[in-house]
Amino acid sequence: MRSKLDISAYFVVGPENTKSRPVAPIILDAVNAGITCVQVRSKTASARELIELTGQAAQVIARAGKSHRVTLLVNDRLDVILAARKQGINVDGIHVGQTDIPVDVCREYLGPDAVVGLSARTHELFAYIKNADVSLIDYFGAGPLHETKTKPDSGLDIDGKRITRSIEDITNLARLSSIPVVVGGGVKLADIPALARTGVAGFFVVSAISEADDPGHEAARLVKAWNQHKR
Repeated sequence: MRSKLDISAYFVVGPENTKSRPVAPIILDAVNAGITCVQVRSKTASARELIELTGQAAQVIARAGKSHRVTLLVNDRLDVILAARKQGINVDGIHVGQTDIPVDVCREYLGPDAVVGLSARTHELFAYIKNADVSLIDYFGAGPLHETKTKPDSGLDIDGKRITRSIEDITNLARLSSIPVVVGGGVKLADIPALARTGVAGFFVVSAISEADDPGHEAARLVKAWNQHKR
């Protein structure tokens, strides 16, 4: 597993979330502003489109001179990552949900040095994080902090009830988890100071950067706030 994984400032982005603007320049602005992890995510793009987008993301991260510092992940699509790597694209790993490809399969195909992130189970979250086998994963993604239009099913439990997480909840998650936790779901600049003091490893955002008029400026504000207030 990657020894210097930094998920303190984690940006999730795809073509659905950029107000029809190209994705690559937004990623470049974000990493230049201090974003430490980029996840390419799209539920509408084809495999070929995702491979191309992943390649563009890797190129702009390299252009910024941050290939060894910024982690590049793809959401869910193991096939896209394998095809991208076959083409020589520098992609570090995958993020999956509970109903996606099992983490043991991801680890088998991507190898011991890849990053594998897993969305923590909403149902019985605290017991799950405390007792889950984390031998094959590098971090948990948890949330949502607020309801979010970029992922309408976020926070739904097995009964279809939507659950958002309080700062107290998140503090408990950080305390219980044996691996890093990154928290998102509707996170805005005003949330960062309290979130940074919970003990989690980082925050993740989508529209706060991708839909901003000046994505680089907004990314820089988020990163600065996290660094000022982190515990």
